[in-house]
Amino acid sequence: MKRRRFAAAGLVAAVAAVAAIAAGTTSGAVKAKSITVWLQVDAQSSWPDVVDAANAAFKAAHPGVDVNVQYQTWPTHLQKFDATLAGGNVPDVIEMGNTEMTKYMAAGAFQDLTADKSTFDNSSTWLAGLAASGRYGGKTYGVPYYAGSRVVTYRKDLFTKAKLKVPTSLADFQADAAKLVAQNTAKGFSPVYIAGEDWYVAMSFVFDYGGGIATQVSGKWKGLLDTPKSIAGLTAFKNFFSAASRASKTTIETQPNPYDVYAQGLAASIVGPAWFSCCVGKKYTPVTGQFVMPSHEAGKAMPGFLGGSDLAVPVGADHDLGVAWIKAFTSTEAEKALEAKGNIPNTTSLFNPSKINERAAARSWFVPTAKNWVNVENENILRNMLAEFLTGKLTVRQAAAAASDNVASILNASS
Repeated sequence: MKRRRFAAAGLVAAVAAVAAIAAGTTSGAVKAKSITVWLQVDAQSSWPDVVDAANAAFKAAHPGVDVNVQYQTWPTHLQKFDATLAGGNVPDVIEMGNTEMTKYMAAGAFQDLTADKSTFDNSSTWLAGLAASGRYGGKTYGVPYYAGSRVVTYRKDLFTKAKLKVPTSLADFQADAAKLVAQNTAKGFSPVYIAGEDWYVAMSFVFDYGGGIATQVSGKWKGLLDTPKSIAGLTAFKNFFSAASRASKTTIETQPNPYDVYAQGLAASIVGPAWFSCCVGKKYTPVTGQFVMPSHEAGKAMPGFLGGSDLAVPVGADHDLGVAWIKAFTSTEAEKALEAKGNIPNTTSLFNPSKINERAAARSWFVPTAKNWVNVENENILRNMLAEFLTGKLTVRQAAAAASDNVASILNASS
């Protein structure tokens, strides 16, 4: 998680101050002559024409209102946003990473867009995992912008040598792993390198079997990891890991990076963000391909955790103009233009089945949008659960039951 400038209490106080200023304005006040939009530099460097087109469409519908786009950087934008909340000079639209949304939604930093949701293009087919990151307490605060998916990056030469085709089911992939092991006997070689504590991969198995992490019931969070469907998914993960990965059962997903293992020739495939293909090493780049992580149901993609961005209207900003600009920037035309730049659009209705990234994003999931979720991550609840049953310290059912209780307890804590 990125470091924040304000503690939670300080953030809430800053938000309250901005809200008070906003409430003090008269309903008949003259609309702003300009709006300020914060986007990340990705847009400036890779799709400035899409931004320009959205600005033009917005200005055509709102004559006399200028758009001041200010480009931010990922390492500093939250600190700057916290400062604007404290100072009462927030932007009218802000781009947020999907994993950054929850803390600010919980603090009341964003305006409720629930009543506006149906007016955004393709809102009924927004990517499930990305749309979930913009919802809190049953209300919509963020509009999906674009996404990044997780796929399998693999050595085409090794698959060809073993006479393997791209697997279309989890069972096929697990069977392929045995064939790849038989032909590659180097110490530490993994047919599918997955770190033992890679909870992003493990939870994909859980959601693939219809399970989940936690849900709200009558205002209280209830753990789901110990439900039969979640147990089935975790058991499938354990079986797949045992058959396919030679990584340490207690290794976290970033140490070592899977693409480094791949670049050393010690993996026939890795599971992770699609951009992993950038770092597989010059030797293996020509023989590297990608495919969708297959579901246990043949022909389907396993649900994946999506990366990506949302757009929000901060409290104290001009609601109507902020919403209008977001509509222009996430219109069908704009999303098609983003797709042409290599991004995953925010809606499944625009997906091209021939594109691996988009097929992988068709089924997706997100973590519970609870203000205390960060504490679940910081206390390594999911990682510890995986290590416990992979090492045999506990059974899957025992580890899942303990983790489920811990998740619920943390999410329901008052602070």
